[in-house]
Amino acid sequence: MEGDGFTMTWEVRSVNSRHLDVKWRLPVMVRSAEARFEKVVRRFATRGRVDVSLNLQVHKAELMAVTFNASQAGAMLDQLGAFAASRGEAFAPDYNRLLGMGFLWEDSGAELDEVFVSRLEEGLAGALQDWNLSREAEAVALEKDMLDRIARMEEWTALINERAPQIKEDRFALVRERLREVLARNEVDLEEQRFLQEITLLSDKLDVSEEITRLNTHLVRLRELMQSGGDAGKRLDFTLQECFREINTCGNKIQDPQISHVVVDFKNEMEKCREQVQNLE
Repeated sequence: MEGDGFTMTWEVRSVNSRHLDVKWRLPVMVRSAEARFEKVVRRFATRGRVDVSLNLQVHKAELMAVTFNASQAGAMLDQLGAFAASRGEAFAPDYNRLLGMGFLWEDSGAELDEVFVSRLEEGLAGALQDWNLSREAEAVALEKDMLDRIARMEEWTALINERAPQIKEDRFALVRERLREVLARNEVDLEEQRFLQEITLLSDKLDVSEEITRLNTHLVRLRELMQSGGDAGKRLDFTLQECFREINTCGNKIQDPQISHVVVDFKNEMEKCREQVQNLE
């Protein structure tokens, strides 16, 4: 962005972080305005490690609230001149190189021009707007990916809910048959009452209806959070943890090869969702 007597280039980079952590790379002459720039950043971001750098070219001397350390620069040039003389070589200093030596330019302590700082804030706000547009474009892709994964988890939940009663009946029949075999070898009759008691206990151990109900509720919640806007990342992460708890219980209760495969795939999708959630604000 061009200003009156200066040109500025802002660059914003960010990576994942639980909290907002802003790191600055500013020219010496504007470091006193860092607190004001920090307020601008907080209008556009709530979390993340954000690196902000400013490249500034000033064409008006009155805007430069810095002083040149002439004594240090002179000493450096004298040393270089003496070194060249000792080698019998001519030395012609390149004063333009001194412009790039930041340690020779020091904050003069003078107040920065208010119009100048305001223009810098406008430039920073423009860069942050572009930054957020990029993040929003990425979020659209992440949202589609997340919703596709949630849809697969809903299908697997329905499959578990459909298979669970039949698995329970098959397990009952298997238990009855094994009991008959054991009792037959010992020439003892199967007591129907005792068998019903054992089946009741087994039924409680195999019942996943409550887990399925909670899991469906959590999946609905995930969809709601994806569409709610605002800072949903932490809430999505928490809800995914609850989903993991329920599907893990289902896997432990239902010892069935087909369901075991579904549970493994389910956990894999949740882990991918949790990785994606870290990129959402």
